[in-house]
Amino acid sequence: MHLDLERVLHNVRAADTEDLLDRATVYRNGMEPAALDLIESELANRGVTQEHLQQYFEMRRQEVLFFPDGTAMMCSRCRRPAVTCEWQWHRLFGLVPIFPQRVRLCQIHRTPTTDAGME
Repeated sequence: MHLDLERVLHNVRAADTEDLLDRATVYRNGMEPAALDLIESELANRGVTQEHLQQYFEMRRQEVLFFPDGTAMMCSRCRRPAVTCEWQWHRLFGLVPIFPQRVRLCQIHRTPTTDAGME
């Protein structure tokens, strides 16, 4: 598959810093080297140092869920790294509960209670 570096560069420049930090750290194992170079260059232009990248990775590594190959799990609802897995109902037309399913959720989408049961 061909990597469109122009498109990647446009995407990188439009992304917020937290998204780029996640891509350069926890999502690193699944990234193309050329895309990583663009991301790291953009982060450097935004004043992010290698030390800051390492600190960010250490912080995220404590909370993010990873697959056995080292790739970070992504939230089922957005592109952020998942921090928990929960059981939720799959709903027909968003209304009628059909069956329970396991979903991966980021800090924003996780259930606010400590014991995440069925909703």
